[in-house]
This record gives sequence, C-alpha cells and structure tokens, in this order.
Amino acid sequence: MKNNKLVGLGLGLVIIIVVVGYFILNPGKQPKYLVHRYPFSIDVFKQVSLTTYTTDSNETDSTPLITASGFKLDSLNPKKHRVIAISRDLKELFSFGDKVILSNAGKYNGIWFIHDLMNKKWKNKIDILINPDDRQMSLKGVVISKI
Repeated sequence: MKNNKLVGLGLGLVIIIVVVGYFILNPGKQPKYLVHRYPFSIDVFKQVSLTTYTTDSNETDSTPLITASGFKLDSLNPKKHRVIAISRDLKELFSFGDKVILSNAGKYNGIWFIHDLMNKKWKNKIDILINPDDRQMSLKGVVISKI
C-alpha cells in the first residue's frame, strides 16, 4: 500500500516537472492539450527551504491567530486553513491570498494559501502553519508554484 502511494506521488511529481519544464522552454505558449488536461496553469515557481510553525506566541507576533494578511485562524485547528508564511524576498513573486502548490515537500505536498509573512531575517524560505501538537520539521529543495 505504501509503495502505491509512493508511485502515485512520484508520477504526480513527474507530471508537474514536465508541465513546468514545457512552460520554461516555451514561454507564452499553452498548447490546447495541456490546457484541457490540467485545470490550472503554473505562473511562477521557485525552489525554497520549508520549515513549520505554530500559533505559539514564541513563534509569532502578539496576535498569533491573525495572519499578516488579516486572515483569522481557527484556534483549535489552525492547520486546516493550509496557510503558508513566505519570506519577504518572495513577496516579489507571490501575494497574500495566492493559491500555490508545493512539491518535493513530503506530506506537505499539495495546494496551500499564502496568508502570512516571516521575519525579515529569513530569505528564500516558506513556513507551513501546523497544529501545536504536530512535529516541527524542515526541508530543502521544496518547489512552490503559483497556480
């Protein structure tokens, strides 16, 4: 069963890489067979480092349940919102409310929403909001793509 999930995850990652590669090699072109097959197009992508954070006031500002965009979090299950905080240098590529897809992020692969900013000391990094009882982790080489 675990191998089937890994094969499916691998195939999904290969499809994303092929689609992104095509758009890099043919900017401005969207062949009809790709537009009809996939319900989204990838506008921007970037390879970043990923860490996790919680709503603990030691990891946030004085209002841990309100993100930098003004988005209000559920105090009992904040990770259900699938919120990402981005480093300030990534604001040139992404905006609050952007829907993004993560790949090469293990259990964090999938669709997320940008609603928060990280401390100005961080560069080329994203932070995934998790619940307080979840295990903290960090990854390198994660691909974030705007859809």
